Amino acid sequence: MALSDAAVRNIKATDKPRKLSDERGLYLLINKAGKYWRFDYRYGGKRKTFSIGVYPDVSLAQARERCNQARTLLANGADPAVVKQASKAATENSFEAITREWHAKFSPGWVPHHADKIIKRFEREVFPWRGIRHGHLGNNPG
Repeated sequence: MALSDAAVRNIKATDKPRKLSDERGLYLLINKAGKYWRFDYRYGGKRKTFSIGVYPDVSLAQARERCNQARTLLANGADPAVVKQASKAATENSFEAITREWHAKFSPGWVPHHADKIIKRFEREVFPWRGIRHGHLGNNPG
């Protein structure tokens, strides 16, 4: 039987971890630390678990949608966990993330006005351009 919003909201944590099944491989793992949405699936002949998110940050409806997206990836021959890891790595290694890390490391040694001017220039003139052009060189299509 599928879960309801009220059931998810009212379930209490216990000493022993437990699972509440929803549908199509989606379940809620409940333990002392919290409530976690998970999706069990098979890929390459192995059982795997895909972490969807933490309740209440991820609602029942959102968990079902993310589960359906993972099932679509599986139907197209992709491992949802690998796709999620690649997406996360691309975000963490983005030009903007690396630039902000560089700024945070070196700006304490700069005059505050200079540090502020540098990051604002990146935000105004570089980050939007990189997002539109996806790393290609050329004029800003602005």
